[in-house]
Amino acid sequence: MTDVVADTGDIEAIARYQPLDATTNPSLLFKAAQMPQYAPLLQEALKMAQGDIGLAGDYLAVAIGAEIIKLVPGRVSTEVDARLSFNTEATINKAKHLIDLYQERGIDKSRILIKIASTWEGIRAAEVLEKEGINCNLTLLFNFAQAVACAEAGVTLISPFVGRILDWYKANTDVKEYTADTDPGVLSVTGIYNYYKQHGYQTIVMGASFRNLGEIEGLAGCDRLTISPQLLEELSQDQQTLVQRLSATASTQEQPKQSFDEAGFRFAMNEDPMATEKLADGIRNFVKDQINLENLLANS
Repeated sequence: MTDVVADTGDIEAIARYQPLDATTNPSLLFKAAQMPQYAPLLQEALKMAQGDIGLAGDYLAVAIGAEIIKLVPGRVSTEVDARLSFNTEATINKAKHLIDLYQERGIDKSRILIKIASTWEGIRAAEVLEKEGINCNLTLLFNFAQAVACAEAGVTLISPFVGRILDWYKANTDVKEYTADTDPGVLSVTGIYNYYKQHGYQTIVMGASFRNLGEIEGLAGCDRLTISPQLLEELSQDQQTLVQRLSATASTQEQPKQSFDEAGFRFAMNEDPMATEKLADGIRNFVKDQINLENLLANS
């Protein structure tokens, strides 16, 4: 029903679960960089960067990505520095730099997705990169306007978040318990998926950030789902029948086609406090772990 993608930088976990693709981000890289088996890659990155810690972070991300590529038949997502989330030109340049580093290792750009936050500036960068043959994964996506803008920009893949949406509603409303049928994150991704299929967009929908098995099972049939090793293990133990919930051919209520210019996009985000807060929070946390990673490299 769905292609499974590993949401981890842990090579051993990827080898164990044999997913189609794998995604990484600064938080996962920081966690991976603290594992003893990655010590040689840290030293290699530092040596190649010749003292430039920011560049060492890029080398490490690509080194870990290169190891993961040996284990997956599909692609690895490598994230642009989140500090560039509001700078279109710098995002484009960083993406090209990462692709160059992969190509220096003999890895073709067809095996890589450049991961970019779904800000207006990030989506514009992705639009340029896609036209130049560099495929992108737009992450930190919480809002329908973000999804529409990504589809219109022709991005290869989006990562709409599920669990972080649920977190926000639990923290900011009186409702504390949800089922797969009422989970606001599941409903958000379902709406985006159905809209894309109704209007013939080729952009892949990959649900991300899950809190429980119910959310994953509630999106069975989605193009792809990126799942942590812990939840993959729980799924492997579940012997119940899995019901397909999403289908490109299923009849659903028609959604009128929409489009957003910059002003409309920003207003739609402004009117959605959940998306505004979670996008900002996600960028801040990725920046924090990028800095943590750079500090780790500086002290290695």
